[in-house]
Parts: sequence; structure tokens; C-alpha cells
Amino acid sequence: MCKENLSNCRLCPRACGADRAAGRVGACHAPAEILLSRAALHLWEEPCLSGTRGAGTVFFAGCPLGCVYCQNAAIAGGQGGIAVSPERFVEILLSLEAQGAHNIDLVTPTHYAAQLAELIPMARRAGLTLPIVYNSGGYESVATLRMLEGLIDIYLPDFKYADTVLASKYSHAPDYPEVAQAALAEMVRQCPTPILDDEGIMQRGVIVRHLMLPGAYRNSHDAIKYLATFGDSIYISLMNQYTPMPGIGDRYPELAAPIRDKDYRRLVAYAARLGITQAYVQEGGTVDTSYIPPFDHTGVAD
Repeated sequence: MCKENLSNCRLCPRACGADRAAGRVGACHAPAEILLSRAALHLWEEPCLSGTRGAGTVFFAGCPLGCVYCQNAAIAGGQGGIAVSPERFVEILLSLEAQGAHNIDLVTPTHYAAQLAELIPMARRAGLTLPIVYNSGGYESVATLRMLEGLIDIYLPDFKYADTVLASKYSHAPDYPEVAQAALAEMVRQCPTPILDDEGIMQRGVIVRHLMLPGAYRNSHDAIKYLATFGDSIYISLMNQYTPMPGIGDRYPELAAPIRDKDYRRLVAYAARLGITQAYVQEGGTVDTSYIPPFDHTGVAD
């Protein structure tokens, strides 16, 4: 099944048809081999994921979306990863559980969904008990998500854009709003009710992130208005941490500075007026490259 999906790859909505099984790469910049850049405990996810011990984050190299402002640009183009065997991948997940992780947090896993459909059951048979988090940009194929049904415990997608113009300009994906809406509906179908344990750690559910971009209040307003339609079926994470990457202002001057505090406060107030109660908001001090983990193969090459 895995080879069939990778020989004419359509795992992501780009549906580029690359023959990754033959070593070619497509829109995601990734071959068939799993490329990992980091696997370590991470304390900067949402509180119900990081808890006190950290989420067990596993960073994949490559990305099917390729946002121009990406904070993980060092690995999004497929660079900076080490190829790991299926057996090594399972060892890494078990090691994170042994270190005390609250969950296995698969970061940008879309282009490896076919492999994960085989590797997650393999890890379960080897003794993995932690919830599996699917942490993605929200640009997902419904067919691919259905391939993972019953294997993913927590979906953690972005909902980046309600505005097709911004989606095209910053992510070269004018279809992002409609694709992400269909994907989110599927995620909620699979995980319809948030479940937290006695420590407040999520065991099952959907958390949707929205990163506010500079000068794009209307996009955020419309995105939150849409997310509010899901009511208590989801948690929402309103993020103010947009951090300008070096050189971004040369190509996109409007993205050269962080968002304004007053715009973020206005968005939070709007969410409250909509009756959103299951939401995480951020305080100041989040605009800092120190929050970007080093992609130095920690936990992968060990």
C-alpha cells in the first residue's frame, strides 16, 4: 500500500504525482525515505499537549505547503533531515515515551502519511501507549486523512487563511481555505469530542491553530468566525508569535515586522464575543527566534 501511494504521489492536495518510490521528489521536497530533523521533548506546545514533561516532538523534513514566512524553513525544503529505517523510527517513538513525553507529536507529517499508516501500528505492537498528535499546516487531503483513521488521537492543524488572495501570495495555495475546511471537518468527524485526562492533558480531540499575520486582521477575523461554528467540538489556539525571518522584508515588506499588540487584543476580544471559550491565547514575549528548536538531529542520530 505504501509503495502504491508513493509511486504516483497524491498524498497532499498538490497531487503532484511524483514517483517518490523511485527516488524523485515532488512538491513536498521529500523522497520515499523518512527524513527526520529532530526528536525531543518540547515544552512550547499548547498546555494540554506539553503539560509538565513536554510533548514528544518528531520533526519531519520537507513540507507540502511552503509558506514564505515559515519558521521551520531550515527543514521545510527537504534539507536537514536524516533518513531513518522503519525500525529506527519506532525506536525513536519508544525513546520519547521512555523520556516521559505526554504524547508523540508528529510535526509536518502529511507527506509521510502512507508510511505512518504502517509505522504507527508497528509502534503500537512494540509497546507504544502514548496518544499520537498529527501536527500539520491544515492543507490536507481528506482521502489521506481517512487513510489514518483510527491511528491519530489528536489532530493539531493550522487554519491559516480564510482569504484566498493571502493563501496564494504567501503559500502558493489559493485553494487553501476550501481544502482546509474540508480537512478540518474530517478531523472533527474522526475525533469529535475533546477528551482530557485528570492532569489536563489531551488524550483525544482537535486543536486548531491560527497564526495572526501582520496587517491581515480581516483574514484572522474571518478565520475565527469560521472556527466558531464548530463550538465545543474543537479547541482553538490564537497565536501572536509571528516572527519575521531574515530577509522576509526584501520580498514581502508587509511581513517585516511582528503583529501589533492592539490587533491581537482586538482578535481575542472578537473571539470572546463569538462565545468561544475553549481557546488558548498568548501573552507577550513570543516573538523570538529562540522558540524555534535547533534542527540538529537531536534524538535522531543518537
